[in-house]
Amino acid sequence: MCETHTSVVFFVGDHAYKLKKPVDLGFIDYTALASRRAACEREVTLNRRFAPDVYLGLGEIRSPDAEAPEPLVVMRRMPADRRLSRLVREGAVDDILRGVARQVATWHAEAPRGRDVDEQGTRDALSSRWEASFEQVRALAADGFVPDGVAEVERLVRRYLAGRERLFASRIEQGRVVDGHGDLLAEDIFSLDDGPRVLDCLEFDDHLRYVDGLDDAAFLAMDLEQLGAPEAAAYFLARYSEYSGDPAPPSLWHHYVAYRAFVRAKVSLIQARQGAPDAETASRRLVSTALRHLRTSAVGLTLVGGLPGSGKSTLAGALADRLGVTLLSSDRLRKELAGIPAEQPAVADYGEGLYTPEWTARTYATLLDRASALLSSGESIVLDATWSDAGQREAALHVAERTSADLVALHCHVPGDVTTARLTARASGISDADLDIATAMAAREPPWPEAVAVDTSGPLDSAVARALTAVRPWGPGQAPVFRRPYMEPD
Repeated sequence: MCETHTSVVFFVGDHAYKLKKPVDLGFIDYTALASRRAACEREVTLNRRFAPDVYLGLGEIRSPDAEAPEPLVVMRRMPADRRLSRLVREGAVDDILRGVARQVATWHAEAPRGRDVDEQGTRDALSSRWEASFEQVRALAADGFVPDGVAEVERLVRRYLAGRERLFASRIEQGRVVDGHGDLLAEDIFSLDDGPRVLDCLEFDDHLRYVDGLDDAAFLAMDLEQLGAPEAAAYFLARYSEYSGDPAPPSLWHHYVAYRAFVRAKVSLIQARQGAPDAETASRRLVSTALRHLRTSAVGLTLVGGLPGSGKSTLAGALADRLGVTLLSSDRLRKELAGIPAEQPAVADYGEGLYTPEWTARTYATLLDRASALLSSGESIVLDATWSDAGQREAALHVAERTSADLVALHCHVPGDVTTARLTARASGISDADLDIATAMAAREPPWPEAVAVDTSGPLDSAVARALTAVRPWGPGQAPVFRRPYMEPD
């Protein structure tokens, strides 16, 4: 026998029998026999979409002192040694997770869609689910136990959602919101010789099963992380994204993992009130998981500035690579706007040619327009430009405020002799600035007191470490960066 907060499952021979508990938890009410029977019927119907040979039908158990028989779900019993949660603890499961990712992505491609489904994929619908969970956790914690970090979870969730309406609208336009599984857990997935069996989808509320496909997949990623396999979690999400062709930004991966962790924390609090051992400890761990992923999901706008030869472009590229975020360069964009290849020289005197105030203003305006669109879509950005004009920096701040993005400014600098050596030795390329231009700019460079100074005259790793400290202030208190799979075009 095993027990959850809503059900009891009995294992007898080759079969498993699942009873619904006569409980009222607010979000479900199984106190009436008719509601338990309807839930069992619904569970069989919905789960046959994923494992038709496992869900055999509806049964009932009769007791001499009961007025009516109790309904139950009758299932083919799965081999315990093929349970994914057990296999994860035993070792490498990449092949298994690849099969599960393929099956989930295949179902999502075929899953029902429609207006009712789409409505649950809006930013406001997700916000409502978060807020309902916050309220339920506060109610469950009325006896004095509140897991650490809940207040910060609330703050980070609201900030992320505030600037991301465009992201969630695009997910609906792409058909990413589906009638999914809703409760993907490693405990309910079995790896058989002819492929995986995915059991126990969410049946008590259709609206909670109408989710973004990535949200659905993130549930299993969260669970794998709780089993001590974060690499497996990242691998599974990458394979799901590959099989589904999903271009979602990594910030959304992290946000959905956090959402699923917080929902499980709520369930753990329910179980704690029912007397389940270690449930309070589990709730603390799950809130901590949610918090780490929310910190990583925070959308950031990082300005990397400095004079020619200061190493800003090198640092910007290395930082974007380490963070797994998008890099935009004013030097590249300036030439794109002029209709010439980035590597083609456009040498001119200071303030002439492509470097007049008008060209520079146009370049920075376009740079910030593109950054704004990407930030609204959940993409964090590193902007490589000189940023010597206070007005341009103020415009960047306004973009960050409009998109609820965290702005960090980094100002690269080196001793004068290093600048001279670098610019003297530099071959022609994307940047057209030479030593004369750098000298002229240095004479006019205003102070940038709000920026974090980064000395790039030493090893690049040292400068990157300094930058990361400013951009990711939580250090190990954040989750590792998820990286999208690299896919070659057909």
